[in-house]
Amino acid sequence: MHHDDDEHSHHDGGLQQDLMVDALRDPRRRLLLGSLLASGTFALIGGCGGGGDSSTSSTDSSGSTSTGSTTTGTTTGSTTATTDTSTSTTTNTNTNTNTTTSSCIADPQETEGPYPGDGSNSANGTVANVLSSTGVVRSDIRSSFGSATGTAQGVPLTLTIKVVNSNANCAALEGYAVYIWHCTRDGEYTLYASDLLKENYLRGVQVTDSAGQLTFETIVPGCYSGRWPHIHFEVYPSLAKATSYKNKILTSQMALPKDICTTVYNNATGYTASVRNLSQISIASDNVFGDNTTAQITQQTPVLDGSVAKGYTGTIVIGVPV
Repeated sequence: MHHDDDEHSHHDGGLQQDLMVDALRDPRRRLLLGSLLASGTFALIGGCGGGGDSSTSSTDSSGSTSTGSTTTGTTTGSTTATTDTSTSTTTNTNTNTNTTTSSCIADPQETEGPYPGDGSNSANGTVANVLSSTGVVRSDIRSSFGSATGTAQGVPLTLTIKVVNSNANCAALEGYAVYIWHCTRDGEYTLYASDLLKENYLRGVQVTDSAGQLTFETIVPGCYSGRWPHIHFEVYPSLAKATSYKNKILTSQMALPKDICTTVYNNATGYTASVRNLSQISIASDNVFGDNTTAQITQQTPVLDGSVAKGYTGTIVIGVPV
């Protein structure tokens, strides 16, 4: 699993520059870059419009639609070990990967990108930390809270998350806090995009119940340049700890199912740019999900059901090695 998100297509350098920089830093990525150059694939990786994620934790994000600065998070590790194979299986509905079953595994560590709003970087000259704001603990994240009044437009998505201990046969983890955030249907991030600096919707925190579960009401995110449609999340050991990125125990991302995204983008208002953007990216070419195993992608992909007219509901399990 890679640990660097792409820039927007309008950021300096673009995805190809990010891959070249990553390749020089990481022997595994040098091998990957070599194979891409040899096959001619490198020149094909690119562009989805909208707001995006950055590459390394020290790269400046200064695109015209976003004023976010560098990411300083510490999610550089990866977790691939399986711990138990006797648990119930989950079927992956992402048509971009092979359908398979998943044992109890830990979600891989992924980058938080340049727009986490967790206190690890700045936006518009000030530290962006929505976690310290009163009102961030909520299930419905479609509207801003506090003094902000905006509401995200898009196809409704109700997502139930179950957090489990991947080191203990997927036992439910009660009292753990999960912070999620993702882009708008236009591919922008609140707190960072130039037109959304005062908004904080599509960000929120919930705490797991005795079954390890929590639910968010949100929208289906759009697809932007160089990235597979995704939802960011961080896991904290308690709500009291969920006030700063320094206390997180897992940072990762969810990969949205291709069939659902295709249906939404082609039939819902406001997702026009995502149609083109999705056609130019795949799980395999995505620089976050691209080197994950099939089992990891299955773990990271929520199972969704519904329609554009009625909205979607879905579930996903997050495995944390505690």
